[in-house]
Amino acid sequence: MSTSAVAVKRPSRALGGFAWGVVGYNILVILWGAVVRATGSGAGCGDRWPLCNGDFFPHHPRLATVIEFAHRSMTGVCTFLVIALAVWTFYETKRGDRARRAVMATAFFLVTEALLGAVLVLGGYVEHNISTARVVMQSVHFTNTMLLLAALGLTAWWLSDAGRREGSSLSVGRNLTWPAWTSVVATVVVGATGAVAALADTLFPSPSLQAALASDFAADSPLLVRMRWMHPTAAVIGLCCVLWLVARVRSPLSRIVAGLLGLQFVLGVGDVLVLAPAWMQILHLLGADLYWLALVALVAQIVWPAKAEVPGTPQSGAIETLRRA
Repeated sequence: MSTSAVAVKRPSRALGGFAWGVVGYNILVILWGAVVRATGSGAGCGDRWPLCNGDFFPHHPRLATVIEFAHRSMTGVCTFLVIALAVWTFYETKRGDRARRAVMATAFFLVTEALLGAVLVLGGYVEHNISTARVVMQSVHFTNTMLLLAALGLTAWWLSDAGRREGSSLSVGRNLTWPAWTSVVATVVVGATGAVAALADTLFPSPSLQAALASDFAADSPLLVRMRWMHPTAAVIGLCCVLWLVARVRSPLSRIVAGLLGLQFVLGVGDVLVLAPAWMQILHLLGADLYWLALVALVAQIVWPAKAEVPGTPQSGAIETLRRA
């Protein structure tokens, strides 16, 4: 086989499958992090990080310690999975491949995710802390989580056959870079305000929907509660931005984004109506993660479209050689 044929070698299906497996595991880590917040277990390992109450393995732990230690352990496993994914990606892709840049971004945001987690623990921004600093840190931490999931999702998308086919066949006909980036920024704001709203629901549960709505605008309510209105407002703005985008892009992926967006609104309304119990918050977060992954993949195909092979070039000739082999 010629060297030109080797130059266009595609990543194996095994690598793509592994990448999606890492994405799925990372979603589990995110959901378990929500369990930590919802159960008030953020201080389960005390004010120690990365050790748990000064030990590698806690002895005779209480429930909060088990929950927090499980989250830290899952994060540690995620670190090794990302390292393995990065090594495998660099081994199977050529220089300049988009998947390489995406997996390096994943590694970067994984480091910042760990550092922000350390700040939350060491700064005491856990359990019943309702300070303004915790509100800020909660928003920053969740924004970083979204960026980490986006980078990891793009790594898997660009390594998979589906991502490469979708990218090469997508035709938007018009410049949609501005609507694409607007949708991403609006969704990040929705996520950041959602993290604050979820924290408020956890720390200040309401006995009824009427009481919850009244407390949102009461002058004597805590700052966290008075900030809850920001999430539904941001969600409506985000809805308009994404609908603006998907209405101008006709592809299977855009339809998936629209469907998941509709599901998210159903879950969001349900979350409010049932007064945001922990299980509903986690289900809502799961829907948000899936929607975010689909939106990022769609935006990536618009902003960074795959380069089409030109017939007659050395690359297209190499592909034809591989097809005939």
